[in-house]
Amino acid sequence: MTRTMNAIEITGLRKTYRASGNAPPKEALKGIDLTIPAGSIFGLLGPNGAGKSTTINILAGLVNKSAGQVVIWGFDQDVNPRNSRAAIGVMPQELNIDPFLSPRASLEVQAGLYGVPKAERWTDELLALVGLTEQAESYTRNLSGGMKRRLLLAKALVHRPQVLVLDEPTAGVDIGLREMLWQNVRRLNQQGMTIILTTHYLEEAEAMCDRIAIIDRGEVLIEDTTAALLSRADGKTLVIETDDTPLPALPEGVTPERRENGRLALSYQPSRVQPDAIIDALRGGGVPIRDIATEQPRLEDVFVELTRH
Repeated sequence: MTRTMNAIEITGLRKTYRASGNAPPKEALKGIDLTIPAGSIFGLLGPNGAGKSTTINILAGLVNKSAGQVVIWGFDQDVNPRNSRAAIGVMPQELNIDPFLSPRASLEVQAGLYGVPKAERWTDELLALVGLTEQAESYTRNLSGGMKRRLLLAKALVHRPQVLVLDEPTAGVDIGLREMLWQNVRRLNQQGMTIILTTHYLEEAEAMCDRIAIIDRGEVLIEDTTAALLSRADGKTLVIETDDTPLPALPEGVTPERRENGRLALSYQPSRVQPDAIIDALRGGGVPIRDIATEQPRLEDVFVELTRH
């Protein structure tokens, strides 16, 4: 089939879990609508219990939805379940690996489960991609935690999916593995693969993702480009290297703070205050300015603002 403009289209997705005893049913998803463009790196963010894992498990075919429509790479999940599952690969957060198989055997078994013919398997390339060539014949129970996470990534790729889901891929891993993972993700994305990322490391999402959706309590709070989301945070900070000269009266809305390194941080809202006015006030009050820098708003600021209860 021809490549669709959108890798995933989710419409009115709902999931209600039956409760035990006298507890009421839990509505995990309350009618989510999401469109994920093909070829993008898409961040799905939210606090614990927001509905991220439920959404991913529905995409992967591991959880049955209560209502709504899910289309993966042009295949409706209800109409063409095999095709929709074949179009997506998931690197889970949990280490679900058979400890008695080698990495090579694990990939071969996974490829067999997806019906990949032996002539079309790329086990050696995958082992090299994730840096497990030397450990290819070792028992997976002897691998380090980081190596096991590398194997999870390789298992998600055995059937060459068009969409790759990374569920908290760098949780608890070292810096070296994190860098290796992001290099591979960028390479796969440059080759046309769509990436969906969930992470609690918001700086990673800010650096990696083209678009981001923030969900909370089973609802999409906002979905937009990363740049547009950052522009919502109406706050910047001027960081000035100066001395202990008392501060003059500053424009209304400017909040000063002396940092531990001795620098002066002046937080303000660009919609209300211009930086020139702050600098003019400092100079007019005799405050020397040896150096000056600007700190831009972070994704964390937007996230906290939207999910504050």
